[in-house]
Amino acid sequence: MIQNRSSNSFRLLISGTTGMIAGLVFLLMFIVHSAGSAQGRNDRILTVVIDPGHGGKDPGAVYGNAREKDIVLDISLKLGNYIKSAYPGVKVVYTRDTDVFVPLYQRAAIANKNNADLFISIHVNAVSKGSAQGTETFILGQHRTSENLEVAKKENSVILLEADYKTTYEGFDPNSPESYIMFELVQDEYLEQSAMLASAVQDQFRERVNRIDRSVKQAGFLVLRQITMPGILVEAGFLSHPSERQFLMSENGRDYLASAIFRAFRDYKKKVEARSSFLVVTDAGTNAVPSTTADLPASSSGNPVFFSVQVATFSKPVEINPANFKGESQVFMQQNNKTYKYFCGRFATAEQAREEQKRLRKKFSGAFVVAFENDKLIPVASALQKL
Repeated sequence: MIQNRSSNSFRLLISGTTGMIAGLVFLLMFIVHSAGSAQGRNDRILTVVIDPGHGGKDPGAVYGNAREKDIVLDISLKLGNYIKSAYPGVKVVYTRDTDVFVPLYQRAAIANKNNADLFISIHVNAVSKGSAQGTETFILGQHRTSENLEVAKKENSVILLEADYKTTYEGFDPNSPESYIMFELVQDEYLEQSAMLASAVQDQFRERVNRIDRSVKQAGFLVLRQITMPGILVEAGFLSHPSERQFLMSENGRDYLASAIFRAFRDYKKKVEARSSFLVVTDAGTNAVPSTTADLPASSSGNPVFFSVQVATFSKPVEINPANFKGESQVFMQQNNKTYKYFCGRFATAEQAREEQKRLRKKFSGAFVVAFENDKLIPVASALQKL
């Protein structure tokens, strides 16, 4: 998610160390690659990568004889078995299926190499003080609370066990809050889909497994930053809480958690493949010829690069009028194969688009900033470089 502080944060970032500048370049290159990889992906879920956190020399959270790496591996294997049993045509790939150490960048590389349609990373949590409990599911973005930052720092700190991690991650320091500034610039191509799956997981945890719902959150997880598909990171409970530790250590508890994640996957798969989950209206007309970008004037700067806010995606064309888009009149459409994407407004700067995004999210919760050049979608990072 791009927030209002982005311009100030960007100036702070480029005034920092050489390593941080290299990190930004690495991030921008990734965003370009990610958006490009999205061009050819269809809306069928054919390959799922399941990522059991930690492993080998990295035990993850430890409390007594309870080790995160063992618990999440078992949940992951159970989840994979559920998916393979219900959907024989879906390929399930594990980043690890034994107790081995896998660097974060390799986990993402496995997903990208397999052209995965979905990435599910599974973890459990622990705190040194307090009685925190419940489940939470993260999607990629800038943390909004210090608590979310601490979770990201804890999971990202695994890179410290990797050889030459400073080179691999371009100077990223998992323990430095300044390193996380770069996540303010992330334009996640798959934010809407990731949020949908994350919400489904939390719903299942709450309603089917009777877990305390700590909600869907955003934070700067390296493993999610490097994948080129929708992805979530699940924190399935707290080892530091006595009753949750007992639940996580039990065979039935882990099976319940795996089946809950499976049910969320099942519901997500149905929605995505039916192309019905992104609709923001239910009574829109489909007979009129939709408007296109040509119907709106160019941005005031005259620059072929401009920014907008995507508010909806449909599988059928929808008549563009304020009644169908919650009162918005500056809506235009672009068709990509059988998908119709709808945007609101044209802006000369990303900052203007972000201000509009804030307003539009009150009506369209999944609204996000996009960029165009000569009326063609391009990564936001590329657009910023062209200005």
